[in-house]
This record gives sequence, C-alpha cells and structure tokens, in this order.
Amino acid sequence: MTGHLAVLAAGGTGGHVFPAEALAAELGARGYRLALITDRRGGGFGGALADLETHHIRAGGIAGKRFTARLESVFELGLGMLQARKLLAKLKPDAVIGFGGYASVPTMMAATWAGLATAIHEQNAVLGRANRLLATRVRRIATSIDGTQMVPEAAKSKIHLTGMPVRPTVLAARDTAYDEITDRGPLNLLVTGGSQGARVLSDVVPAALASLPEGLKKRLNVTQQCRAEDLERVGAVYAQAGIKADLNNFFDDVPRRLAAAHLLIARAGASTVAEMTAIGRPAILVPYPHAIDNHQFANAQAVDEAGAGWLMAEDVFTAERLAGRLTSLFESPRHLVHAARASRRIGRPDAAHALADMVADMMPNGHSGEGRQAA
Repeated sequence: MTGHLAVLAAGGTGGHVFPAEALAAELGARGYRLALITDRRGGGFGGALADLETHHIRAGGIAGKRFTARLESVFELGLGMLQARKLLAKLKPDAVIGFGGYASVPTMMAATWAGLATAIHEQNAVLGRANRLLATRVRRIATSIDGTQMVPEAAKSKIHLTGMPVRPTVLAARDTAYDEITDRGPLNLLVTGGSQGARVLSDVVPAALASLPEGLKKRLNVTQQCRAEDLERVGAVYAQAGIKADLNNFFDDVPRRLAAAHLLIARAGASTVAEMTAIGRPAILVPYPHAIDNHQFANAQAVDEAGAGWLMAEDVFTAERLAGRLTSLFESPRHLVHAARASRRIGRPDAAHALADMVADMMPNGHSGEGRQAA
C-alpha cells in the first residue's frame, strides 16, 4: 500500500460517476487508499465505488431555477462547503479529484481553500459550469477531448488530455473486431437514448427503418432501448414492417451489444461517445438540444469531424432524412468501415491509466505521469 489517500468528489448522473468509478478501480489496483464524498443523491454506486468509504454532504445546482430556488441552492452549497471542510480536515487526503456537476463543488472549493492538491475531470467537449467555477482554483484539469471549449484563459496551462475513462466491460469489448457488412449479411443496429431512453429516437428510428427498401429491412437486426411506455408502440411498428427487433427499457450488457453492432444511433453524451470510440464503432449521433451549454452538440461535432460518425441535429432528424442516410450507408458499407476505423483511432482505452498517472504525479513523492499534456 502506498498510504496515500485520494478523495473523489462525484455524484449526480452517470456521466459524472462512471469516470470516478474507473479511476477508483485503477488507483485501488495501485494500492492507494480511497474515499468518496458525494451529495445526498449519491448512493447505490456500483463497481469500484461500491466498497469505498463514503461521506454525504449537501449540494445544490443553481442554473435555470427561479430566484427562491436559487437562494436555497446557494444555502445548500454553503452548508456543503462547511461539511466538506470538516471532512477534509479529518481525512487529510493527499489529493482531491472532482468529476463535475454541482455535487462536486462544495468538496472541491473546500479542498482549494485548504491548499490541498486538487484536480478536476471534464467528460464533455465543453467545460461544464461547475468545472468552470473551479478551473482557476484547482491545480490540474483533465480533459476527455482535445480542444475542450470554454476553458478560462488563465486555466489553459493546467490542461492534461487524459481521455474519458470507461468501464472494464467496455475495454473487454474492444477486442471484438468490427464485423464488416457483406452483400446479403445481417445489418446490426443498436439504438440507445441514455439512461432514460429518448422519445425522439422511438418516434423517428422505427418509422425510418420501416420505410427502407425491402431488401435492407429483411437483413436488419435492431436492438433498441426505449422508455417503458414506448415499448409496445415501437414493437408494433417493427412487427408490421417485418423487422427483427429486441426492445427493452434497459440493457445490462450494452458493451457487448455495441461490439456486435455495425452502427449505433444515440444521443451524444460523454459516456456514449467514450464507449463507442473505445470499442471502435461508427454512430449517428443526435445531440440532446437542451443540454447545458449545448455540450452534446460539441461532443457529436468532434466525432463527426474525426470521420467517426455523423451528426444529425434533432431539428433535422426526421424519418425521411434518417432513412436516406441509412440507405446510403448500408448500400455503400465502406463508409461504415472507414468510420469504425476512425472511431477506434480517436478512442482512448488508456484513459483511466492516464488519469491515475496524473493524480499520482500530484501526490507527495509522485512519479512522472504518463498522461499526455495538451498543447
């Protein structure tokens, strides 16, 4: 055991929690002691976070709320900072790492005030609001995508490009080679909409697939995540069109299904982009238009510009346009093959290792990290 203690500040959505889980697994394997500080929404964590010493504090988001709710959130943040300050004084960590979202803010603010070694990790192509608040205060900023937007000028020298850590099951699926499409072979399509599904995908994708030429429809194998209330109607469309489809509101083996897919249609959350590129699969990405700072659009744009997929904004994501795109791709599958190769090229399967190196380098007597510092 190294004896060094790293405190992780994470909570809220899976996009903030998954990289914390991956870092915990990597640091734990290296013998570091670990603790997790999260907000009251935290709990029920899986993987490497499940067995960590866990502390709960108050936290509250501010953006997009009415005035009275904003005041209440400020109070919650202030109370959370006091709680975090006491916790950190007791724990005496060697480094504190935050993963964005307002659940991380009280702990990270308290850590910077205490003069502790601090770092934040940004999952998206746009620095989130919580991380922008912390950027000039922490010592290092780990980013997932080269050229992350909205980083304060004074903080750009702190950037280390590590990538977005992914789960071990995703890394295992990376060993599955892309199954190139033959003239009469199956066309495997995976459709996901995030943890809660996406209504627009349930509306548009089945209608688009039902309008494809008969020769293509017969070859389709569709796996689609839908909201529970959409399962029956989506299933009816596929059944009427004679399309083979496996539908559910949750799949616990998404990495395996992604590895078997010729094409992914999905939202453009950070975890989705990280997993598709780690495995090396092409995608049509439909960014959630109401994401804060439009960060999903930036994520999808990075994939599109790398040649690893195709961005389709929701306002032009119609059954007719999607059907046209799919017909073109399936009838000229070389484009999918090229995109799959590009996707794999921009993936960062070593992200957890690189992020752990950066953290280790911040520790007392830390070694030189292997993470790649951004230019």
